[in-house]
Order: sequence, then C-alpha cells, then structure tokens
Amino acid sequence: IVLLGKTGVGKSSLANTIFEEEVFEINHSPVTEEYQSSTATKCVNGKSITLIDTQGFFDTRESEESLKADILRCITECAPGPHAFFIVLKVEKFTKQEEAVINKMRQYFSEDALRYSAVVFTHGDQLPEGKTIKEFVGGNKALSELVKECGGRCHVADCKYWKDNKEDNYRNNRFQVTELLRTTDKITEANNGQCYTNEVLKEVKSEMRKEEEQIGQSSGGMSQEEIRTKAKRSVFESLKIRLTGVAAGALLGALLGVVEKVTSPLRNVQGLSDIVARRSSLRATALSEAVTGAVQGAIVGYNASD
Repeated sequence: IVLLGKTGVGKSSLANTIFEEEVFEINHSPVTEEYQSSTATKCVNGKSITLIDTQGFFDTRESEESLKADILRCITECAPGPHAFFIVLKVEKFTKQEEAVINKMRQYFSEDALRYSAVVFTHGDQLPEGKTIKEFVGGNKALSELVKECGGRCHVADCKYWKDNKEDNYRNNRFQVTELLRTTDKITEANNGQCYTNEVLKEVKSEMRKEEEQIGQSSGGMSQEEIRTKAKRSVFESLKIRLTGVAAGALLGALLGVVEKVTSPLRNVQGLSDIVARRSSLRATALSEAVTGAVQGAIVGYNASD
C-alpha cells in the first residue's frame, strides 16, 4: 500500500496507527526536509501488510532532484505495483490551497490508478460531533469528486485522540483501521487479486529480477532479503542516471499511469523526455498565441478609440 499526500497531512502517523507501533519516523519540523520513502512490513489483523510512506509528492518543493529521487524510490519499492493507494488528506476547512492539491492529485492519477485508491483522512478529532466522514466530504465539491472517482471509498482516523476511545466505536482507531483494511481487501477483490501496474512498473520489476539473478550467482551466501535489497539499490541508482533530465512531474505521472502510449519508457528514455518537452512546447505556444492576441486586441481597441 502506497501512502500519498502533501507534507504534514500525517502519512507517517497514519502508517504507525495501522501498525500500532512507531515504525515510521515523524517529522514535526515546520521546514520540509529531504528524506527517503520509508517501507515497512508488519502483520495486522492476521495479514502481512507492506506500507510505503512517501514524501509530499503533491507539494511545491524547492528541490526537484530530491522529489525525483523519492518518486524513483517509490517506483522501485512497489514494482510491479501496489495493491492500493491511500490518498491522505486532513479533516480541515478546505481553502483554495487544499483544493489546488486535490485538483493536482486528480490531474496525476489515471482512471486505472483511482480504481485502486481510497481517500483516508487524518486529524479525525476535527470531524464535527455526530458527523461521518462521508457527510464531511459531501460538503465540498472538489472532495466529493475525488472520492467519487475513488469508487466512494473514504475513511478517517485520528492518530492522537482516538487510540483508546471506547465510548464511540466510529471514533476509534481500531475500528477505523479494520474498516480501512476491509476496503483494501475489496479493492483487491474488485481487481481480481491483481496489483495496480503499468509499463513503467513492469519494466522496473523485470530489471530487478535480472539484477537479483546476477547478484545471486555471485552472492557468496547472501540471504534472499539481502539480495533483494542490493538489487533495489542497484536498479534505483541506474534509474537515477538513465532518467536524468526527465521532470519529476513526468515521473509521478508515469507511476500513476498518466503518461500513456509510451513503449517501455525506461528502455526509451528519449521517448518519455520527448513527451514532456512536447507538452511544454504546446503550453508555451498556446501562451504565446494568447499574449499576441491580447496585444493585437489592445492595439485595435486603442486605434478605434483614437
């Protein structure tokens, strides 16, 4: 399961709540730090669950290279694909900034990726008394549309105040986590047990398999887990070099299935770069034409008034 959301929404705290222990480090600093995606596997309710806690992929970040590296780590960790995405948001008043983040998410997620997604809200203590999370969602158009695109799947948790709440089952983390994992099972069942994947993730998985075979032949007694870890690191470093020049947005789009009709984009990096460049060129051309039209209109208007 990949946890996605902007910095500060509580992805790490949610992961710890699901695991019932402090597995992921929580950053309380107001300054966004550059850190790696974290991955952990634990048994929850009798089932082995792997969570991938990511950076704020949907933030406006200063470091493009840091974001690119973290997206590549996520791609490497979850290849050939996750069984579910958790889109993590806060229970809060939604300003234009929050709506911009939601719209950005909808821009990057393909329809296929949304079929594997659920929206999970943190800071449940902010949910008005007696109100369910679906009722809260219904009060905002952008939120409603996002949840609808995720098949109506949404949940809420609170990492601070709902730990031992016995008075209200709904406002109890164990109840909510059980419901959340039940939804994950339903996502998997609806997709015939298959994980979400695309050409990018398949290609990375193929490269990792080859790398594991090569390392295994000269491992000198390394365990399978050590071989897998070394293979991941090797493929990640290779991707960093080969995808130099490809924008972070394009990589995120490739992970979430927005970059379409690209044959083996990791074997043909130029093809992916060309798509990004072509989209940028089209936007620049449209902007240029709009500016030219505005200037010409102003000149005509000035001459007419003169």
